[in-house]
Amino acid sequence: MSVDVERIVRSVDHTLLKVDASWPQIQALCDDAIRYGTASVCIPPAYAEKAVEYMDGRIPVCVVIGFPNGYSTTASKIFEAQDAIRCGVSEVDMVINVGWVKSGFYDKVLDEIREIKKAVGDKVLKVIIETCLLTEDEKAKMCEIVTQSGADYIKTSTGFSTGGATLDDVKLMRRLCGANVKVKAAGGIHTLEEAQAFLDAGADRLGTSSVIAALKAVN
Repeated sequence: MSVDVERIVRSVDHTLLKVDASWPQIQALCDDAIRYGTASVCIPPAYAEKAVEYMDGRIPVCVVIGFPNGYSTTASKIFEAQDAIRCGVSEVDMVINVGWVKSGFYDKVLDEIREIKKAVGDKVLKVIIETCLLTEDEKAKMCEIVTQSGADYIKTSTGFSTGGATLDDVKLMRRLCGANVKVKAAGGIHTLEEAQAFLDAGADRLGTSSVIAALKAVN
């Protein structure tokens, strides 16, 4: 498989979400993002303000909210989103309440995403649906809900659950989501070849901690 390195790099949310991530590690992540020109850095919210100051507009900063389990209250997720925007981030990746999906509380899931999008305003909102925990019918329903919600992206995975992105899930999302919704694949994307395959399957963004390392290894 031939790979389009420039396209891959432009699509990468260069990610570090480990619980023990230190500021020097986040700073190194930011330096790599600047060097290679990634779409963003995706980091824990506790580093948001410092990272935004460090980036100084060079690369967008993305943070996660309700992460990784998604079962915090809507009010707490809204506060997290508002706080992140106050810190100057450009993008927010939220985790849905999977338990609500399993309970059939689809109206609550939709309302929560809409409320968080309202809190984010004109900044980018990505909705993590944790595909590895959903049935095919539930995935299809979430494509419908995210399309209705006003969110900018649907995202496969946190990378912290039982599985990550699959090509079949990305193809499903691209087929069932409206044209207003982009697709982000995340979790388990390690090589340039894997990154290319996900882009070819319909992903617009790639959440990964490994692709830039793979690129550095061949340069």
